[in-house]
Amino acid sequence: MLNPSSFKRSRNRPEGHWETPRPARPAPSVPDHFCVRCPACQKTLFEAEVEAGLRVCPQCGHHMRLSARQRVEMLCDAGSFEEWDAGLSACDSLNFPDYPTKLRNGRLATGEKSAVLCGRAAIGGQRCAFFAMEPGFMMGSMSSAVGEKITRLFERATAERLPVVGVTASGGARMQEGILSLMQMAKTSGAVKRHSDAGLLYLALLSDPTSGGVTASFAMEADILLSEPGALIAFAGPRVIEQTIRQKLPKNFQRAEYLLEHGFLDAVIKRRKLKKVLGYLLRLHAEDGAAPAESADPAAGEPGEVQP
Repeated sequence: MLNPSSFKRSRNRPEGHWETPRPARPAPSVPDHFCVRCPACQKTLFEAEVEAGLRVCPQCGHHMRLSARQRVEMLCDAGSFEEWDAGLSACDSLNFPDYPTKLRNGRLATGEKSAVLCGRAAIGGQRCAFFAMEPGFMMGSMSSAVGEKITRLFERATAERLPVVGVTASGGARMQEGILSLMQMAKTSGAVKRHSDAGLLYLALLSDPTSGGVTASFAMEADILLSEPGALIAFAGPRVIEQTIRQKLPKNFQRAEYLLEHGFLDAVIKRRKLKKVLGYLLRLHAEDGAAPAESADPAAGEPGEVQP
């Protein structure tokens, strides 16, 4: 009977012979942020390719989220943005558990002191007050500081007779501040109303996601409501509604295209056309009455680019 051990390689070595150990091969390393995965189609994409396309997936057209600073860089004329109230930040007025840690993490993750960036800018050569919410800072939730910055922006825009262009991205009112956060809904709405009563324009770009108390206040109070394709725009989220009414919601419910079809939006515009469209609208509503430089609507052109 054969012994299985007879087929094994002998480990005996001649006297004085030592096997030279093989040097350890370093594991291949991939630089951080070299690739990114599209959250919609799950395709792996090169980060440089995504950045060159304004963070729109080249495979499925999904519009990925942008930071507030990226919005400024994308929409505002180069070097025109002048930040207002940069020092305003949230505080833990209610001694809510772990809130200081979440604030610190939000500041470290984004480099911002609050969940909104406000200031004066120019878009297509037209001066305006501009704000962009920061989804990376506690999901852009509306704190007392966010409400104060938005209110001050509208008040200053009213005093300087500037139109307002705002980019919303928020999970709603910040629960860690309770009623102090909910109060910002009425506070910001009052400032928007005074700006409107002065005969000034307010353009809102509702990006993914815009929800909760932000949707129910200044986000939906603009004269012209725009959105990017596929953006979630809601008060309560779809899962909350389904669990409440115990019914299945329609396909794409609360997405930008669904809201446009039902009359809640004025247009859904692809990201690469946004700056041109905003500049056109600002020129169209300029107080000096000057006609826009282009006679045709810049949003028109490609099928599906803007859905009237």
